Amino acid sequence: MILRLLTLPITGPLEGILWIGEQLLERANAEIDEKENLKKRLLALQLAFDMGEISEEEFEIQEEEILRAIQEQEEQLKNQE
Repeated sequence: MILRLLTLPITGPLEGILWIGEQLLERANAEIDEKENLKKRLLALQLAFDMGEISEEEFEIQEEEILRAIQEQEEQLKNQE
């Protein structure tokens, strides 16, 4: 415990930097996962339409929602840079 207190001025900032790096990595992975999930949903939607499971109208509505979500995510990534 005493050693921890003595080394805190040195290890404290390093631990803070490591924590920030971990948070950035988690956020980046979450964004990648979200984009992949949207692409998978779009592919599944196309497959459902091709197999006649949904109407063209329903396909177009859902496709627009997914494409809008992808576009919003890409705009957020551009704004973060």
